[in-house]
Amino acid sequence: MTTAKEWAEKYRPKNLADVVGNPAATGQLKLWAQQWLDGTPEQKAVLLHGPAGVGKTSTAYALAIDVGWEAIELNASDQRTADVIERIAGSASRMSTLDGISSKRLIVLDEADNMHGTSDRGGAKAIGDIIKTTGQPIVLIANDAYGIPSSVRSNVLEIKFNALQTRSIIPALKQIAFKEGLMCGVGIIEKIAENADGDMRSAINDLQAVAMGRNEINISDIATAERDNKESVFKVMERIFKGTDVKAALEATYGLDESPEDLVHWIDENLPIQYAGKEEGFITDQIQKGYEYISRADLFLGRVQKRQNYLMWRYASVLMTCGTVVSKSQPKRGFVKFSPPSLWRRMGQLKARRNMRNNVAAKIADHCHESMRYSGTEIACIYNILLEDQDYAPSVVAELELDLDELIFMTGASKVTKKIQKIYDDAQKLRKEKGKTEVIFFRVPEKQNPVMDKKQTNLADIITAEEKDPKEKESNTTMVQNNKTTTRVQSKPQKTLFDF
Repeated sequence: MTTAKEWAEKYRPKNLADVVGNPAATGQLKLWAQQWLDGTPEQKAVLLHGPAGVGKTSTAYALAIDVGWEAIELNASDQRTADVIERIAGSASRMSTLDGISSKRLIVLDEADNMHGTSDRGGAKAIGDIIKTTGQPIVLIANDAYGIPSSVRSNVLEIKFNALQTRSIIPALKQIAFKEGLMCGVGIIEKIAENADGDMRSAINDLQAVAMGRNEINISDIATAERDNKESVFKVMERIFKGTDVKAALEATYGLDESPEDLVHWIDENLPIQYAGKEEGFITDQIQKGYEYISRADLFLGRVQKRQNYLMWRYASVLMTCGTVVSKSQPKRGFVKFSPPSLWRRMGQLKARRNMRNNVAAKIADHCHESMRYSGTEIACIYNILLEDQDYAPSVVAELELDLDELIFMTGASKVTKKIQKIYDDAQKLRKEKGKTEVIFFRVPEKQNPVMDKKQTNLADIITAEEKDPKEKESNTTMVQNNKTTTRVQSKPQKTLFDF
């Protein structure tokens, strides 16, 4: 029994003209490809990012077909370690095609924001190195641009893909239904496109699922339930802030894939924006009432955490939802964009910084033979001072084996600068030479005299010095009898760790 081919793959766009929606993004990608045809552009790689199912991967392959490039893909299902990426993408970036006619290969790295874990160790660094030295165009594809390391993002051209509008999905679905000989009743295609929430791939899959074993579909054949994804929360927000029916707003939250603890952040973020107005008293009254209900809901959420009594969620949901609805005097006209909670974004950024801090502390602890806590709080600041010195910095980076992102973190920079890049490049040279010459950044002044270069002397040192220089015997004997020490100061002392 043969399995039917997925329509999403069967009707994948063959050229950029067939790509649905995002004309500005496809136009920007076409200009970037033209720069490759004319020579080597300044930004050798491009990052296509946006929601899932909007055609990022399809656009990359359509571009390859349009310009006659061979496409080589490396996706998240493969192990993307530094060795694998260098063997596949690295070699492809330096070689020409077999036919000798098309001199370019399009290297496609899908799900580039999902590189994590031990299976992808070193992959991000390898990608960054390949982008700098590649002679072939590279396309990175990601849902979340912030999941890409800053060292990679600073060297790529970012192109954002937005969720598709329903009116853009409808013509594409009608064309697929016509090619498949599928008869659709009135409003069928429109309903499928609306339920997709801007996801073209999901819309095509839904149409194929409904049409399975049928030549004609009616409105009763379509499941009326909406998709359980995070984008459905925007419809709930519209019921809360734009509607006047308290019961309808509360019932809309029942099918939402968000807990009350998450929903309260959505309402808190959008309340002052949605209830803002020109009259100051009007603003204060609505926003004040809304936050009174939210604060009371937050009390119940706190009791849930303290007592583990999740029955109190119902009271929190009623207060935050119904209270926000009744707080407004009248529905506000016009469109105001709903924003996701900024707290989540800040927490994600802090989590990334904590992970980076722990990685750096672990390397310092391993080098200094101290605990991670002590290394991160007491010793790391010394290394930060050392990195400010252009002479010491490459040795520190090489000895600690810091990558580019960790170097950016320790210097406090927001992106890769020419100074940081030079420090990192010099450190890589030192690491290659480490097998021949040991990398030392705790520099000790060169010893010119085993006796005079020490702050304290002993009898063995004096005897050794007398054998080398008999003239110093008398002065050394007197020095031992009087229990005194002598030091010699160099004219140009070298810096040590304690000079800072």
